[in-house]
Amino acid sequence: MLFSHGLSRIQRNPRASMLTCRWLLSHLIDSHNSSTSSHSLRDSAHKVWGCREAYTWSVPALHGFRHQIHHQSSSIIEEQLDPFSLVADELSLLANKLRSMVVAEVPKLASAAEYFFKMGVEGKRFRPTVLLLMATALNVRVLEPLPEGAGDALMTELRTRQQCIAEITEMIHVASLLHDDVLDDADTRRGIGSLNLVMGNKLAVLAGDFLLSRACVALASLKNTEVVTLLATVVEHLVTGETMQMTTSSDQRCSMEYYMQKTYYKTASLISNSCKAIALLAGQSTEVAMLAFEYGKNLGLAYQLIDDVLDFTGTSASLGKGSLSDIRHGIVTAPILFAMEEFPQLRAVVDQGFENPSNVDIALEYLGKSRGIQRTRELATSHANLAAAAIDALPETDDEEVRKSRRALLDLTQRVITRNK
Repeated sequence: MLFSHGLSRIQRNPRASMLTCRWLLSHLIDSHNSSTSSHSLRDSAHKVWGCREAYTWSVPALHGFRHQIHHQSSSIIEEQLDPFSLVADELSLLANKLRSMVVAEVPKLASAAEYFFKMGVEGKRFRPTVLLLMATALNVRVLEPLPEGAGDALMTELRTRQQCIAEITEMIHVASLLHDDVLDDADTRRGIGSLNLVMGNKLAVLAGDFLLSRACVALASLKNTEVVTLLATVVEHLVTGETMQMTTSSDQRCSMEYYMQKTYYKTASLISNSCKAIALLAGQSTEVAMLAFEYGKNLGLAYQLIDDVLDFTGTSASLGKGSLSDIRHGIVTAPILFAMEEFPQLRAVVDQGFENPSNVDIALEYLGKSRGIQRTRELATSHANLAAAAIDALPETDDEEVRKSRRALLDLTQRVITRNK
């Protein structure tokens, strides 16, 4: 498979690994800016999916590779930061703002819309944390002389607009969860009964639609056409990814390329395009905006790959939802795809489907004998390293707050791949 080629030689040299990651990021940005890119893998992906958004997903598993952060100066090796504590005050304000934004005239709709925004069930708030940290990491100081206080006013206005992106992103994310739970007939989410279980499918769908409509209103208030286009594309990607999951052919179901494209649409598009929106609002260059995009894309892919692992290794209590959820719903994820490479006879079981519980047991037996879990973790690590390389490639700065946020973004790349829930 194309998946197994490309960067495998860099596993022997960690220093070379980071340089190669940085070269790859530069190459991706150059390719993005060139309408005549001849990148063979993108071309092949274009043939499969017929869309220009088909990026290169096939970063190989880096066996034994551990990320070495190449910082912008030796003095940056400092105390570890808790990324969530850095933006805790803003997250609290954001949570209150979200609760006020989802108020509806109809009591039942209001109860449904605020279901996952209530105190105690807001989730990890991972995406808003990333976006608020990215906003500081790309902080732009006003260089031109301005009347006293005007610079601070502009920075405050910018921060408010970037906070709005975090709010929009969280509403889109929660809306997608509500719709996914209906499609998957899920009965738990975030450790409590899913909304479709508690209030029924119809109200869950309407609550998701209501959140998307509120997100659209907030997005329009930014009056930035490029940002509106980015976030509108995210919604399109969510629908496309879910449709890809529901309507796969046998070959597509067993294709890692297809799976990674679907994963980008369903998970990574939201965080990558939101990170890019943060950069655009800050007036950053195309190159910096693409680095923000690459960070979000690779962080999102790493996050989902670890989710794939945890679906097999985690417990229902730790995950806040049922374990083995994907395979029981007939969804083939990275660990099974890797196991299939080692044991081709598993393909016949996958083709039969998993309605029969004995097929689930057979698949789990093959997975246990394979390196499927390990290789999925390695692939997640390679994407986490590309995310870290994107932050490392940002223009240098002496601003300590900016540097602190960048260190926190680097820290998140490691937290994503070492988490157990």
